[in-house]
Amino acid sequence: MSTLSKADKLINKSIKRKRVGGRLTFKRFCEYFFTYLALMIIAAIFAFPVLWLVLASFSESGSMYTFKGFFPSSYSVVTFVKLFTDTQMYDYPRWFGNTLIIAVCSALLGGLLVILTAYVMSRFRFPARKGIMKITMVLGMFPSFMAMTAVYLLMTQFELINKLWGLVLIYASGAPMGYLTQKGFFDTIPNSMYEAARIDGASNFKVFIRITLPIAMPMIVYTLITSFTWPWSDFILPKLLLKNKDMYTVAVGLMSLGDTEFARFAAGSVFIAVPIIILYFCLVKYMVNGLTAGAVKE
Repeated sequence: MSTLSKADKLINKSIKRKRVGGRLTFKRFCEYFFTYLALMIIAAIFAFPVLWLVLASFSESGSMYTFKGFFPSSYSVVTFVKLFTDTQMYDYPRWFGNTLIIAVCSALLGGLLVILTAYVMSRFRFPARKGIMKITMVLGMFPSFMAMTAVYLLMTQFELINKLWGLVLIYASGAPMGYLTQKGFFDTIPNSMYEAARIDGASNFKVFIRITLPIAMPMIVYTLITSFTWPWSDFILPKLLLKNKDMYTVAVGLMSLGDTEFARFAAGSVFIAVPIIILYFCLVKYMVNGLTAGAVKE
């Protein structure tokens, strides 16, 4: 009986502790209140510039000097209409098409090179493997603009100045430098699957096509998205290599607008963000899966 009574007391104490722990005390209320308050303030700070840019894109006057404080004095959708119809001086549809061509081609070619590089570094062992990995990690620490002079001279020698394919080649050739996330994903695939395929007579190419690629679909989607977003919003390289106004990307073209065309600048900035936002929302699950799967270090 004494043993049962002690057990009952312990059970009652644990129940009371759970009840007290689940009760909203003043200390816990303060923690929740100030935590959510801080998050709301941070969210407002980050959301305000976006809201201001969206409202500025609907400015009727078009100039930022007619704003009442931070916001336009009157609103209209005429700016978005002019953005695609008034192309005599500022050809936004052409800039958008140039940007789309560069981003899509860079994503396809660069994504392929990244996947191949990561697969080779993960599955094959050769003498210079460790050295190449260390060199790429060290080179990745340097900012890309340090090589702008060398890039410009090389593009001049190959006569790729003012050509979209010159930008595509630069973006695609630089993409394999960031292969470590993809390599971490390939490291998680069991070797037993590859050994079983090779016992059945499959070559390395068939193993890669029929086994690795279907399993690595989240990582492939993640690689394509990241390879797409860099040239989609880059400004430095297009400004350096594209001299003709008809060859501008959206980033370079919008920066060439005058102060009186600020509403058009805002409208172009808002519109260029729409495709990438839609792409992220449609493929966000693959991005999360790719990031978490590639977080394994060797």
